[in-house]
Amino acid sequence: MNIRVIDIAHARSGDKGDMANIGVIARKAEWYPLLERYLTVVAVAKHFAPLTTGTVLRYEIANLWALNFLLHGILDGGGTRSLKADAQGKVLSTALLRLVLEIPDDVAAAAGVGATAAR
Repeated sequence: MNIRVIDIAHARSGDKGDMANIGVIARKAEWYPLLERYLTVVAVAKHFAPLTTGTVLRYEIANLWALNFLLHGILDGGGTRSLKADAQGKVLSTALLRLVLEIPDDVAAAAGVGATAAR
């Protein structure tokens, strides 16, 4: 089943210099394991590959059902130096929410993710 991150999570992003920070929070406790397993550093790095020149790090915050991603080299020098439309990384969370995760049907069903979430 293909599930967009937005169907199972909220997100918020910001910046610090040339790095962006994206927090992803599961909408339900039972959906956090899906994020933990399928929203990987590799998937996020691939999703933002055209924009970033640095590494992507992931931090797990299980007690909040959340993941935090730190993307190095994505803001072209940061807010005061960049000519990018979003030099402060405010819309990167929206971009991440559009990422489609491929989750086996049985795993999605066991977590209670129905067909309405799949698009």
